[in-house]
Amino acid sequence: MKLKNLLVITALFFLINGILALLAPATQLLLYGVTLGQGEKYMGQWAGLGSIVIGLLAWFARNVAYYEAQRAIILTLLIYYVIGVVISVLGTISGVMSAMGWSLVLIYLLFAIGYAYFLFWRPGYS
Repeated sequence: MKLKNLLVITALFFLINGILALLAPATQLLLYGVTLGQGEKYMGQWAGLGSIVIGLLAWFARNVAYYEAQRAIILTLLIYYVIGVVISVLGTISGVMSAMGWSLVLIYLLFAIGYAYFLFWRPGYS
């Protein structure tokens, strides 16, 4: 897989996810079994904003040609996804999310592996 393809997949997935979270946070939170209140809906929208930022970063970075810039973007996204795995695991095992939380763990883990691949095993990127 090319780095550009991974960035486009990241962009599409997280832009769609972020827009859903901004416009319909209750719907998205219910998918993961999160108890709904005003605070949860509000924080869901903030999470949606974060997803949109990740999606935009990936989309605008898809054609970056400079090695140093690519490395900074890949490292940033890798750190984001590793933290996302930890937060998703903790949220699921603590009962904040239902068993559907494991799907988030899987999604974040797959993206983390993808970016780790480019950072550690394919340093030429492209």
